[in-house]
Amino acid sequence: MVLSLTIVGIRILFFLLSVLFFPSLKLGKVSLSTYWMITLLGAILLLSLKCVDIKEVISSFTSDSGINPLKILVLFLSRTVLSIFLDEQGFFSYLAEHFARRFKKNQFSLFLCLYLLISVLTIFTSNDIIILTFTPFLCYFCKRCKISPLPYLIREFVAANTWSSLLIIGNPTNIYLASCENISFFTYVEKRSLPTIVGGLVSLVRLLILFHKKLKDPLLYQEDSDLVKLKKFPTIIVLIHLCGATILLSISSFFNWLRWLIALCFALSLLLFSLIYSLVAKENHIVPTLKRILYNLIPFVLSRFILVLAINETGVSLHISQGLQSTDQVFSYGLSGLLTANLINNIPMAVFYSTLLTKAETNAIYASIIASNVAAFFTPIGALAGLRWMNLLKKQDIKRNYLTFIRYCAPICIPTLLSRISLLEILPF
Repeated sequence: MVLSLTIVGIRILFFLLSVLFFPSLKLGKVSLSTYWMITLLGAILLLSLKCVDIKEVISSFTSDSGINPLKILVLFLSRTVLSIFLDEQGFFSYLAEHFARRFKKNQFSLFLCLYLLISVLTIFTSNDIIILTFTPFLCYFCKRCKISPLPYLIREFVAANTWSSLLIIGNPTNIYLASCENISFFTYVEKRSLPTIVGGLVSLVRLLILFHKKLKDPLLYQEDSDLVKLKKFPTIIVLIHLCGATILLSISSFFNWLRWLIALCFALSLLLFSLIYSLVAKENHIVPTLKRILYNLIPFVLSRFILVLAINETGVSLHISQGLQSTDQVFSYGLSGLLTANLINNIPMAVFYSTLLTKAETNAIYASIIASNVAAFFTPIGALAGLRWMNLLKKQDIKRNYLTFIRYCAPICIPTLLSRISLLEILPF
């Protein structure tokens, strides 16, 4: 017990240090993120010292359980492939530029419309892809218009991580935690729709309060002849796949269809179409798409799962769950989930909390899901999206440190979280 907890504690400490001081490791021309490497080393150490039974790990990875980490990874990465293909056709950049040109005379109107656009796209695609796609565009657009990029970048990050909780497939943490109680797609939407909408409005109001002075600055828009051109035919095909996958995933619980298999089939179908299209049109989108897949997520999630198994074998999880369930469960799981995610990241937080929710109220599950999404904009450590976003800003020559992130995002995070989890206790269903 002591050995397992010591290894887990050291791994958490090194994870935080790596994020703060050496987020990447360069090997020649290749740059590798250190967060998943440290996690993987911790898992290997636990297995080699027999703190975790390898048979239990294999059993978990091959089980028919809804919280099988391999199946959830397949589901999320398959959905990510659809989103990346859509971006490769210029869809997101085209929409963003179109909105920018339409509302180019007023910063306030532009701010609201881009918030709406990012929110809607996040619901049906992926918060990570939206963040990684829109950040370079926003940096370029704000530089072109000679305005501060800060309100638009913060707004993009907050919107993407606020509205990603509306659908069960919007975030791997949603999928993982909802699978604990076999929550269906429509039951999830019914319970999450109003809190998400209210949380979205609260975050928007806080954004406007924070940046109302900056949004009064004049917008000196300059036309750009290099407007991204939308590739209509492949875009239509990708949208058909994305809509088809979303519809089948939404009704999968009624027919006992496997969500991960549905998502995988649509991803493979799109890959096959893209291969044929590339040969005919001589435009290769497969290689760029495959390069952008979040492969680091695989060792990170699987290693964290092993760490959680090690903690469970010590019996600590039982004591923590009893403590959380002895008080108001909605607030105890929601607030502790926010803090835990910002200590170890939201994906391992979801894996860990899945073991703490076995005897908890249903609303405690939703509170944990809310925390796993909102945690992304409390500190950059709260989600992988935050870590990637900070690195992306550096590449765009935008100097924003972790303290600046917390200064602007934390005041938005707290009221958003509290408004959402408060509604869980008020709603009659």
